[in-house]
Amino acid sequence: MTEARSRCAWADRTEWERQYHDTEWGVPEHDDQRLFEFLLLEGAQAGLSWVTVLRKREAYRAAFDGFDPSRVAGYGHEKMTALLQNPGLIRNRLKLASAVNNARAFLEVQERFGSFDEFLWRYVEGAPINNVWPQLSELPARSPISDRISKELKAMGFTFVGSVICYSYMQAVGMVNDHIAGCFRIGQSN
Repeated sequence: MTEARSRCAWADRTEWERQYHDTEWGVPEHDDQRLFEFLLLEGAQAGLSWVTVLRKREAYRAAFDGFDPSRVAGYGHEKMTALLQNPGLIRNRLKLASAVNNARAFLEVQERFGSFDEFLWRYVEGAPINNVWPQLSELPARSPISDRISKELKAMGFTFVGSVICYSYMQAVGMVNDHIAGCFRIGQSN
């Protein structure tokens, strides 16, 4: 049983969401493999609820070799066929192909910038943007920064990286900390 805490309303529906909200959402992430994990998962989530992805996260971890971008970048036709048949995944051909494509683009960013972390966190000058929103309805779906990240990622060949996905990604990796007034996580970075 989860202890009673005041948290963002979106995170109080299931244990999956409570756990994610309480321990990961808004926490600054700088590990490239974890940054790739969230990029892959955010792309898989497009058009679906986040809890759907959270429930399938371990299946994704197993199917995508622990979210190792160098391994995922090497996936060919045989592996794609297996992914499409995996009931633990969201079996959308475009989303699965995007994961492989984005792994290849991710490696190119690492080569160019030294790490994906260096590329990504420069958008917020290395420090999270901390917001407190009066109510859930005021939480934005995108921002000028997510617009810029999306545009640059697309120019580098990434797919499933629209501004809304990029803003969700920024929240997931702690570049922006968007808790609702009254949430116990306000001001916490880990």
